[in-house]
This record gives sequence, structure tokens and C-alpha cells, in this order.
Amino acid sequence: MDTGCLSSMNITGASQARSFVGQLPTNRCFRSSSAQALKSSQHVNSGLKSFVLRNKGKRFRRGLCALQVVCQDFPRPPLENTINFLEAGQLSSFFRNSEQPSKPLQVVIAGAGLAGLSTAKYLADAGHKPILLEARDVLGGKIAAWKDEDGDWYETGLHIFFGAYPNIQNLFGELGINDRLQWKEHSMIFAMPNKPGEFSRFDFPETLPAPLNGIWAILRNNEMLTWPEKVKFALGLLPAMAGGQAYVEAQDGLTVSEWMRKQGVPDRVNDEVFIAMSKALNFINPDELSMQCILIALNRFLQEKHGSKMAFLDGNPPERLCMPIVEHVRSLGGEVRLNSRIQKIELNPDGTVKHLALSDGTQITGDAYVFATPVDIFKLLVPQEWKEISYFKKLEKLVGVPVINVHIWFDRKLKNTYDHLLFSRSSLLSVYADMSVTCKEYYDPNRSMLELVFAPAEEWVGRSDTEIIEATMQELAKLFPDEIAADQSKAKILKYHVVKTPRSVYKTIPNCEPCRPLQRSPIEGFYLAGDYTKQKYLASMEGAVLSGKLCAQSIVQDYKMLSRRSQKSLQSEIPVAS
Repeated sequence: MDTGCLSSMNITGASQARSFVGQLPTNRCFRSSSAQALKSSQHVNSGLKSFVLRNKGKRFRRGLCALQVVCQDFPRPPLENTINFLEAGQLSSFFRNSEQPSKPLQVVIAGAGLAGLSTAKYLADAGHKPILLEARDVLGGKIAAWKDEDGDWYETGLHIFFGAYPNIQNLFGELGINDRLQWKEHSMIFAMPNKPGEFSRFDFPETLPAPLNGIWAILRNNEMLTWPEKVKFALGLLPAMAGGQAYVEAQDGLTVSEWMRKQGVPDRVNDEVFIAMSKALNFINPDELSMQCILIALNRFLQEKHGSKMAFLDGNPPERLCMPIVEHVRSLGGEVRLNSRIQKIELNPDGTVKHLALSDGTQITGDAYVFATPVDIFKLLVPQEWKEISYFKKLEKLVGVPVINVHIWFDRKLKNTYDHLLFSRSSLLSVYADMSVTCKEYYDPNRSMLELVFAPAEEWVGRSDTEIIEATMQELAKLFPDEIAADQSKAKILKYHVVKTPRSVYKTIPNCEPCRPLQRSPIEGFYLAGDYTKQKYLASMEGAVLSGKLCAQSIVQDYKMLSRRSQKSLQSEIPVAS
């Protein structure tokens, strides 16, 4: 990704500067006197910790969590036998098993986010030479992160890895880094706005297959929806279950709110569940989000037993996920270059790409070219000669959504939180997590670091960091009424980082689906990758990785054509003897 992220840091009270724990313990568990001892050490992975609340299916009241936590890791769920995982693995094997090229293609890829990294990885697996160019000095694009002067990391977003992400799960396995995912218990935890400091859970039982485990989780929760509301919601979903993929695709023209009204689903279902889900999926509210997005997510999460199970990466994404991909690409002869910003796409007389002009004045030529930048960045670079081609013209409908990621370090350990992703159900915040608990690298036994997604952010992305932090603290005072006050009279802020992304994932509003481009463009030798391109996982990390695989597959399939083009180009450059 080549989009610029604005970031800032503020130190509140230099005399309160603290140092986080530098060395992580290899085995550290906290048990309360009332907690059951762990039954088997086989479920505990060295160095990881997970606080498990035992009163499942019940509402959590303030103060209880501090007395009923134990340290337990959840093992990696058995994903290998799911159809989607096997299909993703089969696509990966396409590259490893493809005929090795006699002359590898040199493929220039713009953007070292997950889409660009994925494209480069699978092209290298197929024996070609990717040259990956990243405009910034950091890997990751939308999963980029930076280290501050204290050695603490702050990220572009709060990134969750689901069991229903088969291409990402295969990628972790192919790189040998499965142990870097910290799996949490199979639950979804929502704040209760009308009962500050309390939470409601959807717990998915391990003993039931999908979709029964999801249905059971919904039926057991009686705090967010009444039984009549559940019945009406279920009846509203019947056409989606009966109509399959064709029905899902046909709902692209409706917002979530419009679909709910059309199906007779009570407004409270929207308010209680889908506002939080819409903001988590696309950083916008249900009155803007396409219903197709919700139905695709529900389908992925409910059709696989472990589809909605969540994992956190055990550290910062550039080092823990992106660098293993870079090392893999380099080991196979590929290149990755940072600080390489593309200024212009120069064309041949026939409209194909001649070379890419970089901002430092250099030019780079390849046998094929891939743009794996966000759609907004690419649209700025589309050559004038291409703009009236339908494939490129449709991109105007696709616009990135603004999002803000907030990190706040407090002077104490907060008690009203869990080792999990939490849905805030706030009007300003989407999801959040105490990263000092959920993430091994960020672990701190004495102080909390909350990472929060501030969304929708359209009205806030232009405001000052101070205003954003003040608004965030007012919301946190509702989530932590016994521990946080907006005026910092309780927990005090040691420092904060605000990371603004003016254009993040594409805004999944109605009628966008026909505008999403295939990875192979109508221009010979030119390809696109990115979560906005055509693939079945929409705007997500999984969508980005799959788009890169599909892009690489198109290039491998086009090998003969691209080789011929390269040969003709070389011959045209050879001067004719007089």
C-alpha cells in the first residue's frame, strides 16, 4: 500500500514516563483463588496468555472479571479439513507444481501490503522474479506499524485473523509461522451501552458442528435480543439460506437497514447487532453498508465450525507477518525495495506499459506490471489514455473509507477487559482490545494499552488528535465507569498515538460489486491486486491475500503471451545495421 498514514504521539506528564516489561516470560499464568486449575498443560503454549471468563452465557458485571480469570491458551483449531482451506491449499500448490519457466518473468509490483506481498510470494513460488516496490519505509500497507521512541509499537488498524480466512491460514502454514497466531476462545463479546461496564456474550460450543454452534450461541444470548426478535430475524434470513449465493449477490443494491425493513426484521436487531457488525466489517453504519457484505460474512462465519474463531498476531505485523514473506521472496531470487514511490506509468504507442517512472527519477521495466496499491492511489496514476476504458472507468465508484486507529497507554492495569476482541457498540468506536493482554509482544503486567478503531471517521479524520482523544476518553468512561473518567481523575494517560488513514478499504456501499475489477486488466501485461479487486472475501486481509494469489495465477497462465511480448520488445530495441 502506498497511501500515507498520518501519525502522532503525545506524552502526558513527562514525570510519569514508564518503561514496559522488556523480556516476556516463557510461562506466566495468573490464577485467582476461585479459578479452576488448568486440566491439561497440552493446551498451554509457552509465552502466550489468555484470560478466560468462566461464567459463559451470562452477562459480565463490573468487578467480576478481576476475580474469575485464569491463564489458558487455546490451541489452533483444526482447519485443515474444511473445504475452503483445502481449496486455498490447492491454489497454493498450483504455483509450486507449475512448470518452471525457462526464462523467468520479471514482474514489477507496486505496493507492499498483503496483496502485493501475496502476489510476489506466489510468483516466486512459480519460479518468476518479482520486484516489489513500496513507496514508504515500512512494510504492510493497511497492516503497517511503527515503533516509537520508547520501543512501543502502534499500528494502522486492529487486525483479527479468523478461522474463516483459508488463504491466510494456508499462508501462515507455508511460511512455518502458525505459532504466531494467538487463538482466543470461540466467543463474541459486546458491550452493553445501557448497562455501563457490562458485557454480553455469544459463546460457540465446541461440541456442536456449524451452523448449529452459531445458532446455539444466538439462542443462548437473551440480553441483546428477545425471543420474538430472534424469531423475526431468523424468518428474515430464510430467503438468504434458501436462495444461496445467487440471493446474496442480488442484495448488493440494498443497504443493511433497507434489507432489514424489507424483511420485516425489527429495528432493535439492527441497533443491537448490526451497527457493531457493520462498523467492524467496513467502518461504516448499516444505513450505508451493502447487505451483500453482511450476508457474505454471515455465510463464512456460520458455515464453518471455527469460522468466527479469532486470533491475534503475537506481535507487530511488519516483523511478524510481512518480513517472513519478504525473506521467502528474496530466498527465491525476488526483490523488495522500500522508499520506491511511483510517479507515473509511461506507455508505449500501443497503450501498453513502457516502464514505471519513480519519484527519484529512475525508471523500472518489467515483463509484467502489477498495481497492488489501494484503489484511491491507483486512480491517481491511471494514464489518461486508459481512463475511458470501462475496466478503469468503473473504479471511480470505488472509494476508500476513512478510519482512525487510537492507542492509549494508561498508568494502571484495567480490570474491566478480557483477552479478546470487544465490540464497543459506541457511536464513535467500533472494536477495541487491551493489547497488553491479548498480544505477547505488547504484554505488560502493570499497565494497559487499549487499541481502538474510531469509526465511522469521516467527520473526525480532519480533526486534531487532542479532540479525538477527548472523544475517545468520554466513550471509554462508559465502558470502564469504575476505572476511567473523561477528565483523567481515575486512570491517567501516559501517552497516546493516533493513526489516521484518510482512505482505507473500499467503502462497500450498494451497487459497488459490478465495479470491482478482475485481476487481469484489458491492457496486455498489466494486472491489479488488492481487496477491492474481484474475489469472494470483500475488503479484508483474506481478500487482499486471495487477490494476490489470483493475480499471480493470471500472470502464470499468461506466461507464453508475456514471454512473446518481452521478446518482441527486445527485438524492437535492437538497432538495425546500416
